[in-house]
Amino acid sequence: MSRFSRRDFLKTATVGASVLATGVSAAKAATQSATDWVTLGNSGVKVTRLAFGTGTFGGRVQRELGQKEFTRIVRHAYDRGIRFFETADAYDQMHEMLAEALRGVPRDSYRLMTKFRWRDADDPNGTIDRFRRELNTDYFDILLLHNVRTPTWPEQLKPLRDALSEAKEKKVILCKGASCHGLQPLAKFPGNNWLDVALMRMNHTGARMDNAEGDNGFGEHDAAIQQIRRVKPQGTGVIGMKLVGEGQFTKPEDRQAAVNYVFSNKLADTVTMGYKSTAEIDEAIERVTRALNAA
Repeated sequence: MSRFSRRDFLKTATVGASVLATGVSAAKAATQSATDWVTLGNSGVKVTRLAFGTGTFGGRVQRELGQKEFTRIVRHAYDRGIRFFETADAYDQMHEMLAEALRGVPRDSYRLMTKFRWRDADDPNGTIDRFRRELNTDYFDILLLHNVRTPTWPEQLKPLRDALSEAKEKKVILCKGASCHGLQPLAKFPGNNWLDVALMRMNHTGARMDNAEGDNGFGEHDAAIQQIRRVKPQGTGVIGMKLVGEGQFTKPEDRQAAVNYVFSNKLADTVTMGYKSTAEIDEAIERVTRALNAA
């Protein structure tokens, strides 16, 4: 007959409790969130997995909120843990509106990305200095060539690419890259070592994705995804856009399917969405978090 003392019982109970507690901690540690900080490829720049986009229909949706309401939703996103904000010179007034919305927020607590219209290539340093004034920042975490559209863009924009590389050396920008509209320019993203970051359109149906014409209609989904899959393995940080088809996915289940598709296929490091309300921010955080933790 085995003897099991009170001391043995307590020791076993303690070990069991420890294992249980460790298991709970491990489970909690394994949970991923939309507001986690992630590294963009090999760039060394960390951003939150979900970004606040300011370019819905060229920024019109955000502009029409007015400064007071726009500031309110930007601060709501910040308080919820979204610390990555993206804008562009082409989004009229959005540099200034975003700067005002973030006024007083410690600059090192968030990441900032803007985009350079390549028609302004004559004076890139002057343009970048204007961006810094408009956005009230000494530097940009990410600066992209905005909306490359031709298959020859790497050669066509070499002087501008060189200017961004020089700005990176001076730490005026921390990483550089491009956003893309069209299958032909997208084909020049794989194998392009100049790209620290790539902003590309992706969702599960092809809505507002790239096609041969390069417009904003219905994209050639499979062809675009084939190119996108080749970009991340080369060490380029990937940012997904148009996840909800620029508002085309009006059904909640379609929005969830789009987010699930991007994260289950590990297409992007981070994604950006535009918002016009705090409810949309809360929904985006919930949907991305749910997709990250789906079985």
